[in-house]
Amino acid sequence: MTNVRIHSVSNSIADRRSGLLANVSVPRRGSGLDRAEQPLPPNRGPGESILRPPLKWAGGKRWLVPRLVPIWGAHRGRRLVEPFVGGLGVALGLLPDRALLSDINPHPVNLYRWMRRGLHITIDASNDRVTFYRNRDRFNRLVASGEGGSGEAAQLFYYLNRTCYNGLCRFNASGGFNTPFGRYKKINYAIDFLEYRSLFRRWDFQSGDFEALTIQRGDFVYADPPYDVEFTHYSKEGFDWNSQVRLANWLSRLECPVVASNQATPRILELYTGLGFNIELLRAPRMISCTGDRTRATEMLGTRGTEP
Repeated sequence: MTNVRIHSVSNSIADRRSGLLANVSVPRRGSGLDRAEQPLPPNRGPGESILRPPLKWAGGKRWLVPRLVPIWGAHRGRRLVEPFVGGLGVALGLLPDRALLSDINPHPVNLYRWMRRGLHITIDASNDRVTFYRNRDRFNRLVASGEGGSGEAAQLFYYLNRTCYNGLCRFNASGGFNTPFGRYKKINYAIDFLEYRSLFRRWDFQSGDFEALTIQRGDFVYADPPYDVEFTHYSKEGFDWNSQVRLANWLSRLECPVVASNQATPRILELYTGLGFNIELLRAPRMISCTGDRTRATEMLGTRGTEP
C-alpha cells in the first residue's frame, strides 16, 4: 500500500486547557454583558476552544483536533463543511468563521438550532431510571408524531444523551431512541446554552444526506462518518457498506480540500487508497467500548487536495 503513514496523536486540548484559561478574560457578574453577546476571546484560535461539546458522543473526534489544526491552518479562510457533525468536537476545536454543519441524524442538529435560538432546559432532568424512561417515551412519541424538530424534543434529546448508557446514540428501525439508562452517579446538566449563541449564529446547521449538500470550491470538507463496524443504527436510515462506498466516491469528486476519518479496517483503507487519498494511520484512544477494552484503536485519516 502506498502513501500510508503512522502517526500518534498527543498534546490534546485537555492537556493545554490550563495554559489557555490563564489568557482568557472573563467578564465579572453584573458587568452589563449578556453571555450570549460576549465576544469570542481575541486570542482564541484553532485548537484553543474553551467551549466544550454540549453532547457526549461515541466516536467523537475532539482528540483528533491537534492533528487537524495544521491541515486546517492553511485553509482557515474557507468555509468548514461537515457532513457528519455529530457532537461538534471538531467544529468547536477548529473554530471556523463560517461553517455548514450537517448530519444524517436530525436530533443533534435540532438541538444545535435551538441552542442558537436560546434554548433553556425546563423539562424534568433528573438522573434516575423512572425519569429517564418517561422522558425517552415522550421523546419517541414526539418523533413519531412529527414533532421531532420542536424545542421540547431538543431538550429531551439533550437529557437522553447526557443520561443514557455511554452517550450512545442508537435508534431502532422505526426511528425510536432505544439506548438504555446509564446509571451515572452524578450528571451536571446545563440549564441554558447562552455561551454558544454568538458562535452558532455564524454557522449554518442542516440535516440530511451528504449528497444533498451544496459544496463550493472555496470550502474545506471534513467527513467523519459512522465507523465501518457492525453497529450501523446511528440513525433511523442506518449507514452500511454501500453508504461508505458512496461517501468515499462523493468525497473524491469534490473540487476542494477534503479530510476523511474512519476506523482503519482493511476495506476502508483499500477504498480510500484506491481513490487517491493520502492515508495516515493514527493510534487513537478508544472512547467507547462495550467490552471495557481501553486499548488504543487504529483510525484512518485520509486527505485530498489539502496541500497549500
